[in-house]
Amino acid sequence: MTRRTTRREFVKVTTAASAGFFAAAGTRPALSRSALERPNVVSIGIGGKGGSDSSHAAMFGNVVAICDVDRGRLKSKGQSEGFQSAEQFTDYRELFAKYGKGKVEIATISTPDHMHAPVTLHAMRLGISCYTQKPLTRTIYEARLLAKVAKETGVCTQMGNQGTALDSSREAIAQLKAGVLGTLKEVYVWSNRPVWAQGPNRRMTMARFAAEAREKLGDRAEKFIEAKKKAIAKDLENLDWEHWLGVAPKREYWPGLYHPFQWRGWWDFGSGALGDMACHQVTVPFAACGLRDPVSVVAKTTGHDYDSFPASSIIEFQFPETSERPAIPFWWYDRKGNKPPQEVFSKWGIDKVSNSGVLIVGEKGAFYSSDDYCGRYELKGVQKVPVDFEPAVKKGNNDVNNMYELFRAVAAGDPSICHSNFIDRAGPLTETILLGNLAVWAAAEGGEGGAMGDWGEKIEWDAKNLKVVNLASLKTPGVADLIKPKYPKGYRLD
Repeated sequence: MTRRTTRREFVKVTTAASAGFFAAAGTRPALSRSALERPNVVSIGIGGKGGSDSSHAAMFGNVVAICDVDRGRLKSKGQSEGFQSAEQFTDYRELFAKYGKGKVEIATISTPDHMHAPVTLHAMRLGISCYTQKPLTRTIYEARLLAKVAKETGVCTQMGNQGTALDSSREAIAQLKAGVLGTLKEVYVWSNRPVWAQGPNRRMTMARFAAEAREKLGDRAEKFIEAKKKAIAKDLENLDWEHWLGVAPKREYWPGLYHPFQWRGWWDFGSGALGDMACHQVTVPFAACGLRDPVSVVAKTTGHDYDSFPASSIIEFQFPETSERPAIPFWWYDRKGNKPPQEVFSKWGIDKVSNSGVLIVGEKGAFYSSDDYCGRYELKGVQKVPVDFEPAVKKGNNDVNNMYELFRAVAAGDPSICHSNFIDRAGPLTETILLGNLAVWAAAEGGEGGAMGDWGEKIEWDAKNLKVVNLASLKTPGVADLIKPKYPKGYRLD
């Protein structure tokens, strides 16, 4: 019986043979066919982070098709190196109808959050390995389902969580798991996001625009209204708005309000500051402190309207005792300047606190990272201990290395090579993070003048069954709808 190669053994082999894996190909590295056949790749979402994701995939594979709802992006990407022969689509379902089972091995998915799950599920069910951007999904159920389907299909998976490919973050996890801080007490994470618009009463429609224009401009309003209509029509010549909406409820397109970047601040499309950055920042405490299956979560916010996320929030997660640690709280703060109390830091000699960071407190000392991805960290009150960790195989920056890890996994036929695979890391991490948004939803009442409001309703959580234990007693509407979405006809969830 052939023995299955372990991840550590494969790393040793690929590291030693890395020179044979590459051959000159202009200015970009490429996998050598003599060492490893270049797999066929499709890229869905090629703007923003998708621009670099697709380019990194092209370093190691043959990109045979690209998909984006923005035809301008498709044209531009199609002219760049590695993409001239890639067929172009605006509907990923048409792409998979042509490049499906047996025709491609890897898909990169870098769409707005609400389309991560439908595209990734479609690909995995065709036997295609997936590199999906963070957060893995927009809802908790989708995260659980992606992990389930990844396990059932056996495909290789990786979330676009590039900090997992940093040696510093891997070493940090090993240090904390070795017990360098002693008994763990609490975890704090704060972020300078959002750097996009959030807050109530932001949705704009033509009817609202026209009414406001007529109120302010009187008879002069009509030419401004007509000019806006023409601008929208011109945008929609290049943007396939129906496919951009995808599984989301229908709404009017409005220039700059959703596409290409502001979608992050809308409940229907994004997951707010928490979804944007927590997958990065919480990776180390999640893996090292066992931040799975919280039992409750509660938040306070500056207020929202169940349409757009609040400008700022504070969230408290409670985690039950495990065999490795006692019950502990985890605190999240978002918006630049919104941080834990200074006394939390002063105790450890931290006087100048970074705009984003992580603080893990134990009985013996503290862990402090002032970097979104744990590219650097300090231990306060304790010294590092000898630890063993698996370094990343380096082919470029941590973004490139994270992508390359998926290609290595596909080559070896071993999904466990990927540190941020859906089953062991990305799915459970996303579940934990997105639970925080249930608490944000239940804390819609802000303070006066944009100040932080009082604590909202506490969500008591049954992680095993993905149920709100106290749902019947909550006064906040729509909480359950944030757990599991309903897809419209033409899209498959279960």
